[in-house]
Amino acid sequence: MKLADLRREYTRAELDEAHTAAEPMQQFRAWFSEAERANVPDVNAMTLATADARGRPSARIVLLKGLDARGFVFYTDYRSRKGRELDTNPYAALVFHWLELERQIRITGKVERVDAATSLAYYRTRPVAAQLGAWASQQSSVLTDRGALERTLTEVTARFAGGEVPLPPHWGGYRVVPAEIEFWQGRPGRLHDRIQYVRAADDAWRRMRLSP
Repeated sequence: MKLADLRREYTRAELDEAHTAAEPMQQFRAWFSEAERANVPDVNAMTLATADARGRPSARIVLLKGLDARGFVFYTDYRSRKGRELDTNPYAALVFHWLELERQIRITGKVERVDAATSLAYYRTRPVAAQLGAWASQQSSVLTDRGALERTLTEVTARFAGGEVPLPPHWGGYRVVPAEIEFWQGRPGRLHDRIQYVRAADDAWRRMRLSP
């Protein structure tokens, strides 16, 4: 196993409060657009961390599929581990890591389900195979073997043959409503720039610099 080169320096850019937006969603959109222009692979991939009722964490990569003034949206099976954890502890953290730009964005906040109409609108954009997969898989449950999953897929394919595949009642979107958003820019000597936005009680955002 080869560990990361500890001599690496981060020299691509800097981040100063004077050059950040007053509102963090605007700043996120600016950085996201820069990452898209830089052709960062899987630019919408983000780590989603949840915790169960006892505070034991779990994390996985999911894809950002919606963004508006209210927050960050992803979709999943409500019966999955993350779905069950969010039912009992509706708070989560997100992390975007764009190594090519030496940037990271950390987001924490409360999580809510999006409405059924929003979930359906997104579901209709998915390939039919992915729509059928949402019916065939009970995400995070134990399988005896892959054959069991494939047999279920065959059954649901036959059930919905010749028509639209309906939105499963166990599948839909979640929105992470941010309470804190931190923008991290790598800098030489590990003296990184960290600008954090914190939502106040009146929904206004306070912006501050954090020590690296």
